[in-house]
Amino acid sequence: MDLDYATIGMRIRRFRKERGLTQQSLAELSDQEPSNISHIERGATKLSLHTLVNIANALGVTTDDILCDSLTSASAIYERDMGILLADCNHSEMMIITETLRSLKENLRKASANR
Repeated sequence: MDLDYATIGMRIRRFRKERGLTQQSLAELSDQEPSNISHIERGATKLSLHTLVNIANALGVTTDDILCDSLTSASAIYERDMGILLADCNHSEMMIITETLRSLKENLRKASANR
């Protein structure tokens, strides 16, 4: 499986914004040039393992958090992400999300069966 650098970049951007960091501040925290952070977030460049670890440490996340879309065994990461997304939902939001997920899952499985 090839690494999807665009998706890796999107996850890095999401984590950076969630933490209120600018590209400049992430660059400083991860010992990178701001232009390199921009290239990474756009998926325009491949990042080294050293750079990935530095960025993960600067963001306070694991490399698995950043790479989970490229991992075949990432269920625990997605489950944790869903738990975080649901943590501040009220009862009616939980009901709507549950029904939406149930419907989505059913439709995904139907689509897979028809292929």
